Amino acid sequence: MEITAGNKLLDLTKKTAIVTGAVGIGYGISYRLAEAGANVLVASRSKEEVDKTVSELTSKGWKVKGAIVDVSKEEDVKKMVEEAVSDFGAVDILVNNAGIYPSIPVHQMTLDDFEKVLAVNLKGVFLCTKYVSEEMIKQGKGGKIINITSIDALHPSSVGLAHYDASKHGVWGFTKNVALELAPHKVWVNAIAPGGVTTPGVTKLQKAMHVPQGVDMTKVLETFLAKIPMRRMGEPDDIGKVALFLASDMSSYMTGTQIVVDGGVLLS
Repeated sequence: MEITAGNKLLDLTKKTAIVTGAVGIGYGISYRLAEAGANVLVASRSKEEVDKTVSELTSKGWKVKGAIVDVSKEEDVKKMVEEAVSDFGAVDILVNNAGIYPSIPVHQMTLDDFEKVLAVNLKGVFLCTKYVSEEMIKQGKGGKIINITSIDALHPSSVGLAHYDASKHGVWGFTKNVALELAPHKVWVNAIAPGGVTTPGVTKLQKAMHVPQGVDMTKVLETFLAKIPMRRMGEPDDIGKVALFLASDMSSYMTGTQIVVDGGVLLS
């Protein structure tokens, strides 16, 4: 058996990755994959977010391009895959990271609210996986698919995220089944379940929350952090490093697995 040299295990040179979601965790993942030598296509609905990420990463001399994509729309996803192949010649890695999580209690939630979250968080994962895996099979050299779930796929974190939790449970189930289907083609499918991570989306959610009169948000945050054994929120790079592990040869004998990256919060 040939053993890959240690200095080559994390080398993604000549590999091409698609990462959906351009900021927060998406930025952290794109940074680590590009740093490891991969060509990276960053995809998001927001041109501003895409341009910012592409500008910052290309300034380091890395090969990064952007695409404006709504992952819930089939034609957008098809075009994204075509662009990656056209620009870089192949697709070797897919990171399904794009997701939304508006906080709405079930009794205030409309059908449109519920369907919108599932369209991005679950349907989007299906569409991207479908069309990228087809390309990987056609290329005949295998590939890596990484789905970003959440600790909410294992345990609810807060009231108001029933639609989000449903979508993340769905992604975890989808990950396991597709891992079985794609294994004969040497396409490995795994998931990362982040805990609380400091991102622009989380900050926006916190600002939008209705705080009852007399509630001290500083103490609320202190209580939340007290549940995390590591006593800190995660950073996008904490997820980026695990994504690099799954995208690289370090995870050569892994498929259908979910890695929890939560600072130990599920222990509590």
